[in-house]
Amino acid sequence: MIRGIKGIKDITPDEMPKWGVVERTAHALAQTFGFQEIRIPVFEKTELFVHSIGGTTDIVEKEMYTFPDKDGTSLTLRPEGTAGVVRAFIERGLKTYESSRKLYYIGPMFRHERPQAGRLRQFHQFGVEYVGSSDPSADVEAITLLWRYFSALQLPGLSLELNSLGQLADRRAYKEELVSFLKTKADGLCENCRRRLEANPLRALDCKIPGCREATNDAPFLTDFLSASSKEHFEQVLQGLQAVAVPYSINHRLVRGLDYYSMTTFEVSCSALGAQNAIGAGGRYDGLFETLGGSSTPAVGFAIGLERVILALPESTLPPPVPWVFVASFGEKGRQAGGTLLDSLRSDHVKADTDYNTSTLKTLLRSADRLNAPYVVILGDDEVDRNQVILRNMKTKEQEIYPLDSASSVIRKRLGFR
Repeated sequence: MIRGIKGIKDITPDEMPKWGVVERTAHALAQTFGFQEIRIPVFEKTELFVHSIGGTTDIVEKEMYTFPDKDGTSLTLRPEGTAGVVRAFIERGLKTYESSRKLYYIGPMFRHERPQAGRLRQFHQFGVEYVGSSDPSADVEAITLLWRYFSALQLPGLSLELNSLGQLADRRAYKEELVSFLKTKADGLCENCRRRLEANPLRALDCKIPGCREATNDAPFLTDFLSASSKEHFEQVLQGLQAVAVPYSINHRLVRGLDYYSMTTFEVSCSALGAQNAIGAGGRYDGLFETLGGSSTPAVGFAIGLERVILALPESTLPPPVPWVFVASFGEKGRQAGGTLLDSLRSDHVKADTDYNTSTLKTLLRSADRLNAPYVVILGDDEVDRNQVILRNMKTKEQEIYPLDSASSVIRKRLGFR
């Protein structure tokens, strides 16, 4: 037997109702906010992610699935979506289309992480990118969409945290101070944080290892190094969220893990998920377009891990099952009429199914039970001769008789379809 790959999960039919809810909600809300869907390749040139995410991040150093193409070009399965969207935006000249300034995507991403609940090596993200506006209102809109999405799904114990990374000059001044501070705490830092102390010192602030958290308790705040314009931008973001009643708190440790972020950064957590409780995050990345060879273009966006959303999704969010019909047709004339009725019901947009592997009423009803069919149409040779069908409610066992020649439309109405 050939087994599946560790950390790669099959999504089976019994799980699909939850996936349907989270994906439909994503499409509907994103489009309500004016975002257009984009579909980007599953793999790109490795250099795209090295330049965008940063060579000293865990993603690039440890987690990417990278392989050589036939011509020797290094390719990588996408570990996140933003870099691909920006590459497509630049390469396809999407800035010339007003409808392309607000984009969203849904699809699989790939990282070689230690598999655990809600964190897989192939996982799925819903993300949005608001391109071309440096106005704080764009940040507010992205954060509001993120919050409304989780609220629409009725996820419990939600909390939104924000911080500002300031502009490049702000971070340079802050990094000098932070590096000096971290050097005095080096003995308490983990190996990764010590190794990245000069190249990416901000990562020590959001390291989850207890020793690093304790060592950085008294670290200086980045917000104390913000320029007047950076402070004003962040203040306007906070005021905008207050205006639309999106609750938040400030987290000075929130720095995000990717090099392309600047200014506003944010993260939503869900208490129902335990220690690993982050379910969606993002921020502003005004420098990424230039890094990837485009013109200076401000942008803000977020990404949501859908596996983690599904773990926290309450059963009450699922829509009630749609009523459907199992056609139990038997006998020579009954099976022929049953095939015609099946097609007629489906043409009337009524879900209908049967079992071709059995041909007696007893075994057909047994099949309907195994499929949890709410209704069964009984149709044998005698029913065909009398031009009738029997509709059985499998829960109450009540039966109703309808004319065969109008059965499809009558059953459709009986099941509550308009």
